[in-house]
Amino acid sequence: MTGRGIIPADTVRQFTVADDDDGVRLDRWFKRHLPQIGFATVSRWARTGQIRVDGKRADPADRLSPGQVIRVPPGGEAPEGKARARKPLTGEQIALAESMVISKDRAAIVLNKPPGLATQGGSGTFQHVDGLLDAYADDGPRPRLVHRLDKDTSGVLLIARTPGSAAFFSKRFSGRSARKIYWALVIGVPEISDGMIDLPLAKQPGTGGEKMMVDKSGEGQPARSRYRVIDRAGNRAAWVELQPLTGRTHQLRVHMAAIGHPIVGDGKYGGPDAFLSGSISRKMHLHARRLIIDHPDGDLIDVRAELPEHFAASLAQLGFDEADGDAMELVLAKPAPDKDVTKAAAKAHAKQVRKERRGERRGRASGKVATRKPPTKRGPTKGKGSPRPTGARPR
Repeated sequence: MTGRGIIPADTVRQFTVADDDDGVRLDRWFKRHLPQIGFATVSRWARTGQIRVDGKRADPADRLSPGQVIRVPPGGEAPEGKARARKPLTGEQIALAESMVISKDRAAIVLNKPPGLATQGGSGTFQHVDGLLDAYADDGPRPRLVHRLDKDTSGVLLIARTPGSAAFFSKRFSGRSARKIYWALVIGVPEISDGMIDLPLAKQPGTGGEKMMVDKSGEGQPARSRYRVIDRAGNRAAWVELQPLTGRTHQLRVHMAAIGHPIVGDGKYGGPDAFLSGSISRKMHLHARRLIIDHPDGDLIDVRAELPEHFAASLAQLGFDEADGDAMELVLAKPAPDKDVTKAAAKAHAKQVRKERRGERRGRASGKVATRKPPTKRGPTKGKGSPRPTGARPR
């Protein structure tokens, strides 16, 4: 939608479809840009020919293309459908929002979220990233969250600047093609220095969904995390690098606690044993260090977030050198393919099998014996038939 100034709702309005709305349904376009106009009104206008796209009648299910002009008739904004005005941000809130910015372009804003700041609001939570997004609007659409970090987790948080880029980034996160690296301090030192944790997770009953647990009953959701020990402080603590290969709630925290090495400061999952004595901070030591994700323009976003003060101080006190983390970064595991790609490959395979079977049936019907190339002999597969391991295992 291109800017044409503020057009009164009691006059005919015209909007030009922007690049970010390419392929969007007409009714979805209204939800994005004119949410105060309900679906019933949009449908009625379409039936009576009052909505026009490039001068032609349009249906709510029609797909839009950049450059098309949408004619919107007057009215449609019921008093009860008006969006509630947001409270203006204070100077302090605007300063906080700007201080978090690592980089920004037309499609994304990358933040370094501090520990203690929630991503979204909730019961008793009034200061959060979502409430600060108006600071990045710049007279355009309000930016949108596309993923989350726990309140006490710091680090890279990606914000989409437009509805189109929000859809693009959301698909990358849900399809697991976005790759994330976390740093953490953990209690003790894992026996396996480079391993994979494969333990299903489920909501813990009686916690209102606020706490997760390992669930091997068959009801839990698959969850896999890779970790590598970067350095150790005797047997007291270890500095580890973590890569979540799935995106379950509190996944890294639950997994590290499950193998006996809770994240330092994570009393929720590690209890009293999750804290180090001495001057080490009691704040949680989990930081989203790096994010790699495709950009809508075809480039790649690859960004790192500086450590918060308490985490950097703890590394120094334990004798760790921060430069060792990036210098020895693990090779990022290949992400799982997007669901759409997997489905397409499965359909193509099934089609090929059906085609081969039709050929065999034709051969039998004509009195000919259909032959098939014998399969190539292969040696025995190591470990075939063995049960799938769970918990930490070496890479």
